[in-house]
Amino acid sequence: MRQSILIGVALATLSATTVSADVRIRNDPGGIISQHMQVFARLRDSGERIVIDGHCYSSCTLVLGIVPPDRVCVTPRARLGFHAAWVPGGDGRPLPSPEGTATMWGVYPDVVRKWITNRGGLRRELVILSGRELTSMVRPCR
Repeated sequence: MRQSILIGVALATLSATTVSADVRIRNDPGGIISQHMQVFARLRDSGERIVIDGHCYSSCTLVLGIVPPDRVCVTPRARLGFHAAWVPGGDGRPLPSPEGTATMWGVYPDVVRKWITNRGGLRRELVILSGRELTSMVRPCR
């Protein structure tokens, strides 16, 4: 049950505003890596354009490596947040997930990996990509 709710939330977040075959990401906090990968693979296969128009954090950033770059654009409000993957421990506290981090790393385009590496790599703390740095890697929406 919980898994289907999370998938529903991911789909609702990603498709909350669809206008003329555009899917707008406004405030996606991320979530389960495999679920975001499935959603983005469906969007890739659908041919829709992805407009990042707000926060796209954690596993949401996988869109950059799954959907072709000519179908992803960013608005001035776009903010991408990167961090190492984690899983909840027995007490609910986050535990590092080297496997999840490796999966995310393997999906990111080279330019994004280089940017992350120049900022210390994927780690617990969120690293934000926005503004001119972002539009140097992801095309601005027209």
